[in-house]
Amino acid sequence: MAQTHRLSTLPPWISHWLGYRSSPPSKRPDYVVWIWSFIGAFCGISVIQAVFSQAQYFIERGVPSIVASYGASAVLIYGAVDAPLAQPRALIVGHFIGAFMGTGITKLFLLLPAERFNELQWLAASLSCACSIVLMQMTGTTHPPAGATAVLAAVNVQTREMGWYYLPVILFSSTLALAVALITNNLQRRYPLFWFYPSPAPAPLNLLRRSDYGCDSY
Repeated sequence: MAQTHRLSTLPPWISHWLGYRSSPPSKRPDYVVWIWSFIGAFCGISVIQAVFSQAQYFIERGVPSIVASYGASAVLIYGAVDAPLAQPRALIVGHFIGAFMGTGITKLFLLLPAERFNELQWLAASLSCACSIVLMQMTGTTHPPAGATAVLAAVNVQTREMGWYYLPVILFSSTLALAVALITNNLQRRYPLFWFYPSPAPAPLNLLRRSDYGCDSY
């Protein structure tokens, strides 16, 4: 894959932290995985909360210390680092789609009188989640916690009051979570497995042999 080739041309002290390995890493013992999952999740959630709860810029704009759906993302990007749903493309684009669909649909429902909106809030949340799932499927960026990101835009007052500002908050939160994942996961493990598209699986040996001899059987 072109993305792997580009990473291989970088100095090792850079490419290593971007997930590149010249050969597949050996499997780590379970206790090593558990320890680094704990460290990664603790650091990732702490960094996000520290930034949004301490920076006056965000405090003045009523940004919550953390969007709750990143707790679920932590399970994936720190605890299930090999899963396709945990890779950077799914993390960043998935959450953004959830925030975009949730905010856009909720904005439309907010055009209704306040009493009517309260009656139909369930519908706004349901549509936000359902539309986000389909759009993530269409773009190949499915990230389960992003469904919660979409729902929060409809049902959480603090999130709803941010309006379209919710989108850059989500992008920044994903970036912080990813930065911590690149550091903690690459100390003992490997992350990500891919940035944009997974590498194609190698063809079975018997198929390679058939191709070499130009026949249908070996």
